[in-house]
Amino acid sequence: MTQAPLARFDISAEQIAYVVDVFYARVRAHPVLGPVFAAHVKDWSEHEETITQFWRNAILREKCYNGNPMRVHVSRPDVKAEHFPIWLGLFHEVLQAELPDPTARQWGALADRIGEGFRAGIVSMRQPKDAPPKLF
Repeated sequence: MTQAPLARFDISAEQIAYVVDVFYARVRAHPVLGPVFAAHVKDWSEHEETITQFWRNAILREKCYNGNPMRVHVSRPDVKAEHFPIWLGLFHEVLQAELPDPTARQWGALADRIGEGFRAGIVSMRQPKDAPPKLF
C-alpha cells in the first residue's frame, strides 16, 4: 500500500470504511452505547458514510468532511463525558482485531486525542458559567 503524501499513516480509504462498518455494528449491539446512538441515528448507512469521511479527512487529509462533531456531541444531552472511554475502548478493540498492529496503534492514538477533546469539550461546555473548571 502506498501512503498518500499528506496521510498521517499508511491506511487505505477502503480499510477506513471497513473499520467504521465493523465498529458501528458493535456499537448498535452495545448495552450502553447502542441506545444513545439509536436515539440519534436514523440512517446508519448515512451515519457510517459521514464518519468514514471524518476519518478519511483526519487520517488521509482528503478534505471530504466539513461537519462540526463537537457541536453535534454537545447538543445531545444524553451523550455524556463518561461514554467516551467506553467508545474508545470498543474502538481500540476493533482496530486491534481488524488492522495490522502499527496501523491500529497509530489510528488508536489519533482516536484517543480526538475522543479526549470531545470528552473535555462536553465537560467544559456543560458546566455552569460561574463554576470552576474541571481539570480531569
